Amino acid sequence: MNPAFSVVFLTTLSGAAQGLLIALVGVESAAQLGFVAPPTAAFYLVGAAVSVMLGGLGLIASFFHLGHPERAWRAIAMWRTSWLSRECLCLPAFLACAFFYGVAHWFASPWSLVLGWLGVLASATLFVCTAMIYACLRFLQEWATPLTLVNFVLLGCASGFTLATALSAWCAPALTAGLAVCACVLTLAGCASRSASLVRNARLRPKSTVQSATGIRSPKLVQVSRGFTAGAFNLREFFHGKSAGTLRGIKWGFLVTAFLVPVVLMALGARLDSIGVSLGLLAAACLVQYAGLVAERWFFFAEAKHPQNLYYARVG
Repeated sequence: MNPAFSVVFLTTLSGAAQGLLIALVGVESAAQLGFVAPPTAAFYLVGAAVSVMLGGLGLIASFFHLGHPERAWRAIAMWRTSWLSRECLCLPAFLACAFFYGVAHWFASPWSLVLGWLGVLASATLFVCTAMIYACLRFLQEWATPLTLVNFVLLGCASGFTLATALSAWCAPALTAGLAVCACVLTLAGCASRSASLVRNARLRPKSTVQSATGIRSPKLVQVSRGFTAGAFNLREFFHGKSAGTLRGIKWGFLVTAFLVPVVLMALGARLDSIGVSLGLLAAACLVQYAGLVAERWFFFAEAKHPQNLYYARVG
């Protein structure tokens, strides 16, 4: 497939926003149960604001994928059968929960935790809807696996907890070590699940062939022309046009930047006593990991081999 950067940014930004809100609610729940010392309200306020900002940027990015943005409201019309329509409903619901969660902490409302858990529920539902847009497409074997949902959840939560770790180094240093451990565990779990999907996808074989597409059963069937010489919609939308070497470079690049480097930076940052140095390393972990996740999501779309490419992409 040809990755659309609008969708790449939508899924990575909203995933980080969802993971960050989950981290905030997890900290508040742990504080209520007495497992950790309650942080200042600034930790929740800034965290909720960042979550809303990231989710809002993701929502804005999604409009660039529309041919007619003024008709965006129609995307919710098929919510009974379309995962895309359900995602369009869940994202604003999530943003509303994150916003009111921050407002509740601004006014020191006793209902903040209830609003937070509603936000976690909205986040979980949004993860499912977003992942199922791709996992439900059975003709794209690379996406049609439970690992698609697992990866969306783990990578979103990993980036969100990494953000929460950096935020804690600024607003609540006592929480930094614990959040760093959670972020590292989620990042390594995401690495394991994403690696499993890469191994699985490398072993896939196309179910469609030129013979099955044309109905001609000859084993020596060779296609020599596409039937046109200019560009076409099929080439633009369903094939990325990158070489196998480029894809290998992107794959190893995101494995290093999305998983390995952030874990090292968080391990170093969480052990330092200097708040300035610690915050710098943890902020760097956020930036490097997000860049890696953008590359990972681009690769996620690019590695899906649409059956039509048997005809259009292989003939020069």
